Amino acid sequence: MLADLLRASHCMPAEMLPAKASECARAAGFHQVVIYVADLQRNSLRLLAGDEATGGQHEAELHVEGTVPGRAYQYSDVLPAASAGGDVFEWWVPLLDGTERIGLIRVSAGRNDAATRTDMEALAALIALIIVSKRPTSDELAKRVRAQPMSLAAEMQWNLLPPRTYADARVAISASLEPAYKISGDVFEYAVDGPLVHLAIFDAMGHDTAAGLSGALALGAYRNARRQGADLVGRSDAVEAALLEQYDHQRYVTGILATLDTGTGVLQWVNRGHHPPIVIRDNRWTTRLACTPGHPMGTDLGLPTTACQEHLQPGDRVVLYTDGITEARRPGGREFGIERFTDFLIRHHADGLPVPETLRRLIHAVLEYHEGRLQDDATVLLCEWIGPHTEPATVAAEWTGLVPGGLGGGAGPRP
Repeated sequence: MLADLLRASHCMPAEMLPAKASECARAAGFHQVVIYVADLQRNSLRLLAGDEATGGQHEAELHVEGTVPGRAYQYSDVLPAASAGGDVFEWWVPLLDGTERIGLIRVSAGRNDAATRTDMEALAALIALIIVSKRPTSDELAKRVRAQPMSLAAEMQWNLLPPRTYADARVAISASLEPAYKISGDVFEYAVDGPLVHLAIFDAMGHDTAAGLSGALALGAYRNARRQGADLVGRSDAVEAALLEQYDHQRYVTGILATLDTGTGVLQWVNRGHHPPIVIRDNRWTTRLACTPGHPMGTDLGLPTTACQEHLQPGDRVVLYTDGITEARRPGGREFGIERFTDFLIRHHADGLPVPETLRRLIHAVLEYHEGRLQDDATVLLCEWIGPHTEPATVAAEWTGLVPGGLGGGAGPRP
């Protein structure tokens, strides 16, 4: 089954994936495979390739909130679908790119045993990999995850960003940003380089296409300098040099640039005119990491840039954010605020929610607080240092909604 699907995927457009997946799965005893991908804001699950692939048997869109498939998506859990009757069993199985949630498949089969569960999870893993491999060249996938038109700046930004969730045995990272279809100047970045994890968040001046261009330039300059071996100060200087060359003091970008040594827990960072990082410890208390800020990149004000350092404890979570998170406010009302922001993260983590789901709900809470319309980009990047060990990845799996022994952690499919 998997070998046939993998072989077919090499010369197959994304539109053919639902039919080909069902065809190959039937050879392993499955009746049908239906693919749903999550929309950009992770509010709904949208049928891939439309009703023509399934004969109109399945809903074109499913809500994440208040539905069984939505719960399977939120918690990365295998859950039974409504019974098809007779000897046919159906399940919702998450699609994951590493630990990034990209959607679900609905699988029907005539068996209900542990081997079936293993085959379902393997099939879901391969389908997810195929979807990810097709995304750069598929307008079908790009359009399917959009619930509304996207601005030019947002089109540029989304194509620059890394996946919104990453985890290994040492570190777990998740990010979220809004307004998804109109982001302009905010960008986040992370990358793994041996024991080092690089983190950055940038907030470009303005809320237009020019802000998007500035943010893209800042991210490109940062990556280029980092990959050439520059230290944190050198990376921020490279961003400033690129902005000055292109805009001659007319545009600026604030940001936090950081590096975490996962072997020692030492976090180093520079602050270029941005909100300071927050550390959440023991899920009880928070502290803002003090570091004398340099001037915003692109202003060339001559202020010194200082690299600061903090020793983390295993389990500490570092939070980088932009002002759209804390300064969101209702008309005539109070700001969402730093206390409300950190309390939300602590409270939902205590409730046992996976962190990607906590951030999804946080962004929705910020939107609701602002009555659905943000005046500024709102971005948050959260990184937890799990510890220095490279395996096993048990904590990372729990952090992102996965558990040992497979999705959902159960022994087999549930009827």
